[in-house]
Amino acid sequence: MKQLKTFLLLAAICVSALPLMAQQKRVSPHETVSAVIDGNRVTVVYGRPYTKDPKTGEAREIWGGLVPYGKVWRTGADEATLLITQKPLVFGEATIPAGAYTLYTLPLDDGTAKLIVNKQLGQWGTQYDEKQDLARIDLKKDVTDKTADQLTLAVSKNPAGGGILKITWANTQFSAAFTVQK
Repeated sequence: MKQLKTFLLLAAICVSALPLMAQQKRVSPHETVSAVIDGNRVTVVYGRPYTKDPKTGEAREIWGGLVPYGKVWRTGADEATLLITQKPLVFGEATIPAGAYTLYTLPLDDGTAKLIVNKQLGQWGTQYDEKQDLARIDLKKDVTDKTADQLTLAVSKNPAGGGILKITWANTQFSAAFTVQK
């Protein structure tokens, strides 16, 4: 009974904090992308920053600049990026149970990057707690022919089966294949 009261109190505090977070000024437009992969809806909610500085209009270096190497990035703008899945997802050796999670990215100066799936929800921007990490997943990097002026996340079917999560910005695309656990 005591645990239930504590949980309800914490839930009430979290819910009452959401309007305060919404009052923080958003700089970038936001988008929700969703796809049904093997009978499972996968949804991502994120902020879409531009390569150009919103104040000056000047071009910014994205990877290694705005998104520094060796530091955890919120994979978007404003609120931390949200991943929602109705069924468990398997990325390589990592299984992500059904539920809602925050996505972070850790780009490294050798050109590699990791996708971080974090259990903490509702945080603004870079309020990151490594202790809440559920998984760190290696991302595949590709150089794109066309420059993406705005950060774009996508969830799509993988021709080889399962799905692919893609993060595209500037001239780089990071991706991670996944399957849906039955």
